[in-house]
Amino acid sequence: MLKYFSKRILFLIPTLLGILAVNFFVIQLAPGGPVEQTIARMSGEEHSVLERITGGGQDEVQIANTSVSRSFYKGADGLDPELIKQIEQYYGFDKPVGERFLLMLKNYATLNLGESFFRDATVVDLIIEKMPVSVSLGLWSTLIIYLISIPLGITKAVRNGTRFDLWTTTMVILGNAIPTFLFAVLLIIFTAGGRYFQWFPLRGLTSPDFPQLSLMGQILDYAWHMVLPVTAMVLGGFAGLTLLTKNCFLDEIGKLYVMTARAKGLTEKRVLYGHVFRNAMLLVISGFPAAFLGIFFTGSLLVEVIFSLDGLGLMGFEAAMERDYPVMFASLYIASIVGLGMKVICDITYMFVDPRINFDSFDS
Repeated sequence: MLKYFSKRILFLIPTLLGILAVNFFVIQLAPGGPVEQTIARMSGEEHSVLERITGGGQDEVQIANTSVSRSFYKGADGLDPELIKQIEQYYGFDKPVGERFLLMLKNYATLNLGESFFRDATVVDLIIEKMPVSVSLGLWSTLIIYLISIPLGITKAVRNGTRFDLWTTTMVILGNAIPTFLFAVLLIIFTAGGRYFQWFPLRGLTSPDFPQLSLMGQILDYAWHMVLPVTAMVLGGFAGLTLLTKNCFLDEIGKLYVMTARAKGLTEKRVLYGHVFRNAMLLVISGFPAAFLGIFFTGSLLVEVIFSLDGLGLMGFEAAMERDYPVMFASLYIASIVGLGMKVICDITYMFVDPRINFDSFDS
């Protein structure tokens, strides 16, 4: 088993390199990179941008404005070629694309994620700043979704075709049909002072007086702020997992080994949780990494915007729009590491769910 997991961990390295390489070279082909973004901004904030690029000297700013020429950058016609070179050097685009990729890998290997092009902060500081929001939304949403969906899916499978199954299926279909952001808007309208009640806060992760509260007060204040965004994400995300769990259990219940177990006189509870559960849950567990990453990194974007929560989802979206490459690739790097690591954790979880799984057979 140790040999198998050692191979899996070693295999993560070329997989991670492949993910970074494909995304890096594809993004280089996308128009509107940081150089073009800076050139576009210079039309409205020319003096301040020139000072930042040239180091702030008045002579350099005037020289940059005196000479004009044509450039292959869109919107750069009339700018001094030396200024264009300074902008490229500022963002590291004076080096060949292959050299920039190798430099990025070297920095990532030493946990140097670089500095944001447009936020005047290191990427690590930005991630640490945004992490509490994404951890809160991703962790609690995923945990509650699994705690609701798995028991509900099992119950629907056991009571398949009953009135309970019919009503819960209607609820699940409605939950799957209504987008998460619409749930969020409805919750604001009805419970956050929109038109009816003002039971919950509208924005933020904590209250302004959070540091002055007692420990219990801080816990309650944090939970109070989490109710609406987490509820919106749970209502919009539990449907798929519920139906997956139900279908997995129905498929296993109809197999021959279940009929044999019942014929031996085993109780229905023993058949369900002693035999069916560990087989049916394998498919559910295999989808956990994708579900977790989807909620943690991307699924919370609209919820973050609606509830004014500044997390990784919003940061990644803004970085993509601004072509803030260090933030984009660092987010991809972290998401890839977490996702690949979750795959290994899922393999370990398989052994706890079904002890019959033996990874030693994969070593040979």
